[in-house]
Amino acid sequence: MAITIRKVENKKELRLFIHLPAEIHKEHSNWVPPLYMDEWEYFNPKKNLLFAHCEHILLLAFKGDKCVGRCMGLISKDYNQSHNENHVRFSNLETYNDPEVFNALVNHIAAWGKSFGMDTMVGPLAFSDKDPQGFLIEGYDKPVVIASNCNFPYMVDLTEAAGFTKKVDCVVYQIPIPDEIPPLHQKILERAEKQNTNLKLLQFTSRRKIKPLIRPALHLVNKTFTDIYGFLPFNEKEMDDFANKYLFLINPRFVKLIANEENEIIALFIAMDDISEGIKKSKGYLFPFGIFQIFAAARKTKQINLLLGAIDPRYQGRGLDVWMGLSLVKSAREAGKVVMDSHLELEYNTKVRAEMEKFGGKVYKKFRIFQRDI
Repeated sequence: MAITIRKVENKKELRLFIHLPAEIHKEHSNWVPPLYMDEWEYFNPKKNLLFAHCEHILLLAFKGDKCVGRCMGLISKDYNQSHNENHVRFSNLETYNDPEVFNALVNHIAAWGKSFGMDTMVGPLAFSDKDPQGFLIEGYDKPVVIASNCNFPYMVDLTEAAGFTKKVDCVVYQIPIPDEIPPLHQKILERAEKQNTNLKLLQFTSRRKIKPLIRPALHLVNKTFTDIYGFLPFNEKEMDDFANKYLFLINPRFVKLIANEENEIIALFIAMDDISEGIKKSKGYLFPFGIFQIFAAARKTKQINLLLGAIDPRYQGRGLDVWMGLSLVKSAREAGKVVMDSHLELEYNTKVRAEMEKFGGKVYKKFRIFQRDI
């Protein structure tokens, strides 16, 4: 049957684009739906200001009357200019195990990108590294966490068969939360506290007290993530969106900040309860009952997920990671948690990976961003 590629032009087609993955993954026990309230804002250029900095296209693939695939194409003008690249990105690519549909979608994105002078196609990668990125290539049997992709193995096969090769891998660590602080870490902690008497560790029991510090904390992320592949700095609207999106879900005890004598935030760890099971039960809807299922999952889970970690370059190498990390471990242990997911780390970020391994972390998932000349 002939394949038709159609550009998303109206709300009805956008609804089809947003909800197609639920149909494709209906027999996929490990899949976690998105929060649909967030999806409608994410794909709305009037609400998602990142579209203002990108050329974009949303595509649907049809066989007859049946929708069988989707994909978003992006050209990040700011990132390409600052990194001297001519890359078109593909993201949110979902198909059944059908190479003809897969190829029709990626080839359409490639031709669209070429019309803007692009010479390379990369993905899965959306606006920045803050979005889900890469296809899962290892750890298919492991639970999915928020803000990461979940795909069948056949998506990797289809990508490679279409001529894509590895651009970069991201790894995810599973880190055990010990019952007691290991002696080596205790010594590092004591040394860090002695050497940094001008610094203070900020801990919280109230979300209300965290909110005014979100912007300073994310300005720190902007300062420290400049060399991370795919990273675009948060603007202040994004900072507020981040607070609105995650703060009500975050246990304030899992937020650890360090401030200097001038009350400047110079280091941070932000983690949250794993709420994946709650989102699955809610089927992606917060209301009327989904929010309660998500909060229940947060209470019951034995896992926390690291959202962000950053240390001002001026203060790196002074043991602040251990100081915050052990404080986070203590809070997690008191909350009955036994394991932490590190979220994605670039494979060549050896400094951060060494810190994960210092805490006993083992790689248990791997995601790959692919590339192909066009």
